[in-house]
Parts: sequence; C-alpha cells; structure tokens
Amino acid sequence: VQLQASGGGLVQAGGSLRLSCAASGRTSPNYALAWFRQPPGKEREFVSAISWAGSLIFYADSVKGRFTISRDNAIHTGYLQMNSLKPEDTAAYYCAASYYGLGPAIPDSDEFDYWGQGTQVTVSS
Repeated sequence: VQLQASGGGLVQAGGSLRLSCAASGRTSPNYALAWFRQPPGKEREFVSAISWAGSLIFYADSVKGRFTISRDNAIHTGYLQMNSLKPEDTAAYYCAASYYGLGPAIPDSDEFDYWGQGTQVTVSS
C-alpha cells in the first residue's frame, strides 16, 4: 500500500488542522492506520492509531482529548483531527499502515511497514 499524507500547515496556538492519509495500491487485506510525528531535533513518536473497523483506538497521552483519529474505508482515507494545538505539537506528521492490525497496547513504529512522506505542522505561539 502507498500512503499520501496531507493537510499540514502553519496555525496559531489554539487552532485546528485536519490531516488526511490517502491509501492506494494494495488496500486488501485490512490494515491498521497510525499517525506518528517527529519534532525538530527529536525522535519519532507515536500519536494515534486505529484498527480497520475503528473498534480499537489509541492515543498518546500528550494528545488525548485534543486529537481524534478516524477513517473512511470506502475511500481508503484516514484522518487526524487536531484541535487546541500547542507549539509543542510542531512536527512532521507521518501516517503508517500495518496489515497485522493492532494489539492490546500502543503500537511501536516497528510494527508498521508502510509509511507516507510526512506533512509538516507548525504551531506558532
């Protein structure tokens, strides 16, 4: 599967953005989707993940209550709605896919074989 992330941009603190992740190519069997981010000068970190049917969802503590992950399998697109953005949310955001689904715990980046190119989110104070 190929992934194309979009929707990043420059926003003021307190603002909102919605990221999209469009999948193409091998979209079967079912795959889990996740968002990771990499702040400037830091390691890549987990943001959120959703199973194929949306029955299993994870969030990093830092984004709980502010970010919402969702997907529309009919058009093979995942979303990350980001509200109440903070300067510390500034990062390159990557979507990722895994045909192995999600386990009972927050997934590690190693569990995802397919990655989009990243979209930059910059939050000004």
